[in-house]
Amino acid sequence: MVGTTSLEVRLYEAGVRQRTQGGTAVQELLQGLSPDELRRAALWIHRNQCRAGADRVTDWSVSWLAGRPLGWSVSQAEELLERLVGVMAMVDPMQLLQEYGPLMRLPLAAALEVGGCDRALMRAARKASLSAWGDQEEGSENAAIREALDRLIGPGTPDATGLPSALLNDEDAYGPRMRAEHPELLAASGVRAFLEHCAALGTSRPTRKWQKAAGELLAAVEPGDELVRALLDGVAEQAEHAVVAPHPMGVHREPGLVGERNEAIVRGALWAASGLTGSWVVPTVGAVALNAGTGTGGSGGICRSAKLASAGVAVLGTCEGERAADAVQWLGRLRGRIRNRAVAKAITKALETVAGRAGLTPGMLRERGVPTHGLDGRGMREEALGEYTAVLSVQEPGVASLSFRGPQGRVLKSAPKAAREAYGERLAPLRVALKELRTLLALERARLEDHLAAGTTWPAEDWERYYIDHPVTGSAARVLLWEVAPDADERWTAGVPERTGGGWALAGADGTAIPVSPGSRLRLWHPIRTEAEDVAEWRAELTERELRQPFKQVFREVYPLTPAEVATGSYSNRFAGHILRYGQARALMAERGWTGGHLGYFGEGGSSEMVRDLPRPGDLPVDEGVFWRARFFLELVDAGASASGVAALCSTDQVRFERRSAPAGTRGLWERVAPADVPALVLSEALRDVDLFVGVASIGADPDWRDRGEERAYDGYWQSWSFGELTAAARIRRETLARLLPRTGIADRTELTERFLRVRGELRAYRIHLGSGNVLMEPEDAPLHIEADRSPQAPERVFLPFEEDGGMLSVILSKAFLLAADGGITDRTITSRIRRGL
Repeated sequence: MVGTTSLEVRLYEAGVRQRTQGGTAVQELLQGLSPDELRRAALWIHRNQCRAGADRVTDWSVSWLAGRPLGWSVSQAEELLERLVGVMAMVDPMQLLQEYGPLMRLPLAAALEVGGCDRALMRAARKASLSAWGDQEEGSENAAIREALDRLIGPGTPDATGLPSALLNDEDAYGPRMRAEHPELLAASGVRAFLEHCAALGTSRPTRKWQKAAGELLAAVEPGDELVRALLDGVAEQAEHAVVAPHPMGVHREPGLVGERNEAIVRGALWAASGLTGSWVVPTVGAVALNAGTGTGGSGGICRSAKLASAGVAVLGTCEGERAADAVQWLGRLRGRIRNRAVAKAITKALETVAGRAGLTPGMLRERGVPTHGLDGRGMREEALGEYTAVLSVQEPGVASLSFRGPQGRVLKSAPKAAREAYGERLAPLRVALKELRTLLALERARLEDHLAAGTTWPAEDWERYYIDHPVTGSAARVLLWEVAPDADERWTAGVPERTGGGWALAGADGTAIPVSPGSRLRLWHPIRTEAEDVAEWRAELTERELRQPFKQVFREVYPLTPAEVATGSYSNRFAGHILRYGQARALMAERGWTGGHLGYFGEGGSSEMVRDLPRPGDLPVDEGVFWRARFFLELVDAGASASGVAALCSTDQVRFERRSAPAGTRGLWERVAPADVPALVLSEALRDVDLFVGVASIGADPDWRDRGEERAYDGYWQSWSFGELTAAARIRRETLARLLPRTGIADRTELTERFLRVRGELRAYRIHLGSGNVLMEPEDAPLHIEADRSPQAPERVFLPFEEDGGMLSVILSKAFLLAADGGITDRTITSRIRRGL
């Protein structure tokens, strides 16, 4: 069989012969190639030109190939330009400037043949021509290349908008979309001047002079409000995509919403919106900040556009009067979603600014602006759809649903076909409202939990209006435990809200009821302020009533100061030395409001600090009281895959506390405080978060950590955590199981020990650790890995008063039910392990 030599090898050999022996070997080879082979040859020659520079052979070949039609594709033309001005360019910047003309001949020929390609690449190539070596006068090669690129890039007014290409440019998907969707609006008189003014805003906050000029320019645009709203709605709806980003080497693309130029225009539009009066301004600005501030890919701390997120937050922080409450609602929503630390700080500052201006606390402003979404006092909104009625409702403990009632009163969970076909346009807004309600309920649950941690008090009138009687917030507030004090001198009495003929009362566990009178004060009950006997009584009461709360309140863990923390003096080591799966821990921290740098190559390296601003005791105005925050230290112990640059495992270290007496934005400095000087409620809530991170993300919670067919690091830690002493959360889990198990069908096959739930099956006995959920088989204490069903209804319905901390309570119960009937297990992997050694 006769071998074949690749085209690239033949080109290389011909070049060597011509350089060493003279002649026209390369020319003869090229002239005998087909068009497809010539194109391959051109790509190879250009690559070598980029790597080694020009010589006589290359110079002739490039000029000859550039003068012939080679059937280039757009992607090939862009590939050639990428080698010169892309972020991964093959050419050294100095070489590009020295040999600009020869290096650009093939890319320019390809771009001309296809009629143009990526404008960002062509603009970068044009920019490089201005600094290239050699003659720049008219008629020179540099000038000729520039003229050709200008023709390809296009004229200044390329479409019906009449705008120059630099305004709403095509370095992202946003600019072309705005031009396509709003051609008449953008073509209106005065639009160009306004957009140029927006693009010229070079600072994060405009001066008064800029604001005044923006108002005057916008007033000259007949549909000025409509223009700003269209630009901002477009960004709020813009999907994440690869946009052109500034880079010293040329063109770089990264995930985002808009390119640098269009980002400046939108930032100017955000500040211009602050001077408009429409009711759409606050929700639209908030939506822009949310879309821009959410992390790339939908999570994380790297914003899609930090500049737009910060600008949106700052604009919300300027709101006054009737807008203030709406702005605070949006800022509260942003605080729950945005993880970027700088933007999160800006949100906190904006909340304090708006509240301080109104003479209220941020919490008071937020509670005054919670929307009802049209729900009535029953928490329902009904809409007739022919023979059917759509019912949008919120039920305790804060669950939104959309159902449909038929002519005979039958309730359907989904829209019947007749309603979908005849009233589809009316169903869409209801589905949107359902989605918004679910988002709002999550925010309200978080807000109520913040008030629990802060120990906020309310006068009875505000409590009834903004909480218990509110159609949305009330669904969560009515299943929480509250305390009432009839006046300043009387003691607090706890109870569950109960409607009476004249208003509301708090029903105690003993059957008594304390009326909520007009002069009363109320606050959320917290177990750290309560005697152990009363806590146990309320836990038994809620279990008996099968009352599920929107978050863990009655069964909440408490963390009083320990002698060890008094001894250390300046920090808590209570949760130091644990090994966590970093990605899972980081996600939990972000969910609970902890921010900080990433561990790993692309983050802060081998150590980082996670910081949380804690709810302020009493929810005081911004110019009163003390601000508190906690710092949680992490260390890198496993860098994971080198390609990702993100840590796989981390270890926990100290928790430290700081306080500041002055509001944000003043000269007040944070000072380090010993745990003994931290208010008990603040200390307990911060340490509860850290315990949650450890309990859920510890490698000890991974039942097959040592069962992967390889040696595993940290086996000693895994063993001690998986079957060791119980944490505060696990102790509450044990207490809860003591109440729940007698109600189940396996009560006679189970018993609780200090650290385990022991289950007697048909084949053998098992011990389930109450902290990790890991299983040991008796009598040899061999581990047994089971992927248990996490559903609280499997395998029989058992009421669970809470289901937080990773769902461990339902995991333990599911495993208990499964193992109590081990003779019926069909999974061969599990049965082989159970029967091994019997």
